[in-house]
Amino acid sequence: MTMTQWFIFLLIVQVIHFLGTWKLYVKAGRKSWEAAVPIYNGIVLMQIINRPKWWIILLFIPVINLLMFPVIWVETIRSFGRNSNLDTILAILTLGFYTYYVNYFLDVEYIKDRSLKPRTGAGEWVSSIVFAIVAATLVHTYFMQPYTIPTSSLEKTLLIGDFLFVSKFHYGARTPMTTVAAPMLHDTIPAIPIPFTGIKLTKKFRSYLNKPQLPYFRLPGFQKVKRNDIVVFSWPVDTVEQFFKRPTKKIRKPIDKKSNYVKRCVAVAGDSLEIKDGYIYINGEQTVLPDRAKPQYKFDVNTGGQQLSTNMLVNRFKVREGGRLQDGNYILNLTDEDAGKLAKNPTVKSITKRIEPKGYDGGVFPNVPSLGWNMDNFGPIYIPQKGKTVKLTKETLPFYKMIIKEYEKNNLIVNGDEIMINGKISDSYTFKQDYYWMMGDNRHNSEDARYWGYVPFDHIVGKPVFIWFSWNSDAKGINKVRWERLFTTVGGSGEPVSYFYYFLGALGLWFVYDFVQKRRKA
Repeated sequence: MTMTQWFIFLLIVQVIHFLGTWKLYVKAGRKSWEAAVPIYNGIVLMQIINRPKWWIILLFIPVINLLMFPVIWVETIRSFGRNSNLDTILAILTLGFYTYYVNYFLDVEYIKDRSLKPRTGAGEWVSSIVFAIVAATLVHTYFMQPYTIPTSSLEKTLLIGDFLFVSKFHYGARTPMTTVAAPMLHDTIPAIPIPFTGIKLTKKFRSYLNKPQLPYFRLPGFQKVKRNDIVVFSWPVDTVEQFFKRPTKKIRKPIDKKSNYVKRCVAVAGDSLEIKDGYIYINGEQTVLPDRAKPQYKFDVNTGGQQLSTNMLVNRFKVREGGRLQDGNYILNLTDEDAGKLAKNPTVKSITKRIEPKGYDGGVFPNVPSLGWNMDNFGPIYIPQKGKTVKLTKETLPFYKMIIKEYEKNNLIVNGDEIMINGKISDSYTFKQDYYWMMGDNRHNSEDARYWGYVPFDHIVGKPVFIWFSWNSDAKGINKVRWERLFTTVGGSGEPVSYFYYFLGALGLWFVYDFVQKRRKA
C-alpha cells in the first residue's frame, strides 16, 4: 500500500471508531468530538477504561496491535457493564462492531471505578497469556530473536544445532512490513500432531497475509554491517513454500517473511570482490579473517585403500561430512591447517584440495557463461553502494537486473540494446540502498552469494551475539549437549569461553537472596 492508501485507511478507521463510540464517550463524561480526534481519542479512551495511556503505543505496532485491539474492544464494553462471556465473545467475533450495538441500542451506564481484576481463573489465565505474548513479541521483533543453525555452511564457527540469540538493535531493528501475521511465528503455522500416533490434525499453513503491507522502515542502529561480520538476513531470492522437500511449490514472500539465512559478510557496499583458487580478495588484497573463522574446503585424501580412524577424524579434525570412495580414498571437509596436519599421518599417501580451475560452472551468479566463473574462481565483481551510479549495458545489466527490478521496485524493460527504466531510456543507474556479499566459511558446502548474488540492506535481520544452547544430534546420551558451547559469544577473538557456570552461580545467588527476603518478610 502507498502512503496515500494508508492515510485513507487510517482515516476510515477513525470514522468507524467515532461512529461506534461517541455516545459512550459522552456517557463517560467526555465530549463527543473527543472520539473523532486521531491519537487523542485513544488517549481519552485509555482514561475511560482505566488503562495506562502508553497502551495507545501498542495499537500502532504491527502484529502486536492484532492482539491489543480485541483487548480494547472487551475493556470498552466492560467499562459500561457488559461483562458476560457472551458480550466478550460478540465483541471479538464482530471485530469490535459490537460496540455499535452497545452505543446505539443499549441504555448502559459508565462504571468509573470498575475492578480491573479478571472475574474468573480462566479470565486471569487468558489475560496473562495475551500480555506474555505481547511482551515476547516486542522482544522478538525489536531486541533479540532466537535462531537455530540448520546447516554446516559456517562450520567451524557455528555448528549445526547451535541455538543463538540474534541482536536486532546492532544494525537497527527492522519494523514489521507484514501487518497481519501470527505472533512470533515466521512464515508458517506448524501442523498440530496427535501425540504417539505420528498423525497430524492439520497441515502447515502460511502464518501471514500478503496484504496490506507497510513501507520498509528501520530503527537507528549503533553500528554498521562490517566486513567479516556474521549476519542473519532474509534470503533475497526466497520463493519456496517449504524447505527440504522436493518438488516444492514456489511462492512470492514479503521481505520480512522470507527464510532467514546466516552467513559471513565478506564484502560490504563499495567493495570489489574476487575469488582466486578459493581465496577471497577484497579491493585487490587477500582478505584477513578473524581468528575464530575457519574456512573449509573439500580435500581428496589418498590412503591407498587403508581406513582412517573415525575417532581421529571426528575428535581431532572435527570432520562431520565425508565419504569413502571405492578405491579407498576419502573426500573430507578440512581447513588448510588441518589438511597439513592430516598429511603427516602415515596412512595418508597424498592430500589434494578440490579447486575448480577457471571455467564456467552452471548456476553461479550472474549466470553468464561467457564470464567463465565458478565457485572457486569468481569475479571481480562490484558490491553496489547507496548513491553510487553504474553504467548500464547489455553486458552489465545481468549484475544489476534483480536490484533494479526486484529489490528497488522499478519497471525494467529490455528491448534489444535498449534499456528502459520506469518508461525512460537509461544508460546508467543510481542505487537506492547498500548491498552486501554473504558467504559461508564452509566454502564447498555453502549455498551463498556466489549462486544468488547481492543481499540488500533492507533484508538484513540482525547480528548473532550469543550461543545459549548447542545440541549434537550425532552424539549419544548426555554428550548430545555441547557443554563447552553453552553461553558462549559468537564474536570476539580466541577460543570461545563458556559463561554457563557463571550463569548458574548468578541464578543460585538470586534464589538465595529471594529466599532470605521472603523469610525476613515472614
